[in-house]
Amino acid sequence: MNPVSILLRVALPCLAILFGIHLQAAPKLPNIIFIMVDDMGYHDLGCYGSKTILTPNIDRMAKEGLRFTDCYSGDTVCASARSTLMTGYHKGHTPVRGNSGGIPLFPNDVTVAEVLKKAGYTTGGFGKWGLGNQGKDGAAERQGFDLFYGYYNQWHAHTYYTHLFRNSKKVELNGRYTHHAIYDETIKFIKDNKDGPFFLYCPWTPPHAAYQIPEDEPSWQIYKDKTWGKNTKVVAAMDTMMDRQVGEITTLLKKLGIYENTLMFFTSDNGAAKRFDGVHNSCGVMQGHKRSLHEGGIRVPMVVRWPGKIKPGSVSDHPWYFPDVMPTLAEIAGVSGEVPKDIDGISVLPTLLEKGNQKKHEYMFWQFGVRAVRSGKWKGIGKGGHLYLYDLTKDMAEKNDLSAKYPEIAARLKQYITDGYREPRSQKDDGKYTGKGKKK
Repeated sequence: MNPVSILLRVALPCLAILFGIHLQAAPKLPNIIFIMVDDMGYHDLGCYGSKTILTPNIDRMAKEGLRFTDCYSGDTVCASARSTLMTGYHKGHTPVRGNSGGIPLFPNDVTVAEVLKKAGYTTGGFGKWGLGNQGKDGAAERQGFDLFYGYYNQWHAHTYYTHLFRNSKKVELNGRYTHHAIYDETIKFIKDNKDGPFFLYCPWTPPHAAYQIPEDEPSWQIYKDKTWGKNTKVVAAMDTMMDRQVGEITTLLKKLGIYENTLMFFTSDNGAAKRFDGVHNSCGVMQGHKRSLHEGGIRVPMVVRWPGKIKPGSVSDHPWYFPDVMPTLAEIAGVSGEVPKDIDGISVLPTLLEKGNQKKHEYMFWQFGVRAVRSGKWKGIGKGGHLYLYDLTKDMAEKNDLSAKYPEIAARLKQYITDGYREPRSQKDDGKYTGKGKKK
């Protein structure tokens, strides 16, 4: 520190006391918790219409904050959805395009965690990473996370009875249910970093298959005697388990005195893996489910709470998706300049705060076998050279192709489908998880 800086540091407080001037401290950056569960359907929460799955804590979170009706994942499957979230690029541009398990981010790829670290955030991730195998390029701790605990390769995450990794070092659980261990580490991270600011990324694995839950898990006791099929009961129990944990996190934030300064998101990484029609009706009237670019595969629940900042009980139909997370959090943290200039995401902070001018996407883009875009109220899916056009404000089920009635709009969206895609870089894969992290 130079002599002038030292002099100012000593003199300013003294002058303030002498003249009765109150120096205002810089605003404290909020803690950020982003919970993204795995394969939860749009209608699997009470606040989104579920009649069979109990989610009182997330429903309360919606009453205390903001519920989005038109929020989307960046893709309809796990790994590439996470890539859009972490990098701010949509599916036509994001680094990881495949879902095979071991396609990594590269060292030069900038993640949300790396951006927030520039603002002084401590960063932790707990759950399923899916963007690089342990100890290799793309591993979470090489991409801005101070601590990551859980699964690295998503194929490893297809069971809840296995070992996990902490910053690529193997942790034996000796038969313990993995999500319980991940949740305990989540709580520990909050306690250890209560003085903040911290960024807590929770890509929790339930309710992804395999459909496994301990017999002594309290949420299982609620559903075990239902007349539904086994998987139908387990999915409900998994969702209610995580809802209880959202409530416990909320209670902990209040106990630690940091509730008021914590921004919290709850969403799913894509649509429901199974529709569970006739019981949960996880996708409602929407067509498709996971692995489809119809609404049932990509539209997701999104609840956001920020006490004193977000108006309680708010509902927004603003269309946005995972690439928007990076610029939103960067703006909140005051480090928008650290965000790569060419990302596809747009900050939704004006919508969260109901302040300022909310910039809108010209179009949002997805690709999974076929390609799809949304522009305003219009949704387009390209199949076999034809653009199927839907008005989502009137046809959430995507039953009525309006391309013949509105050929100019159809032509515009068809052009977006072309413009939004560029060939991916190498998608070299380290392979499915074998228990040793080696190629098959």
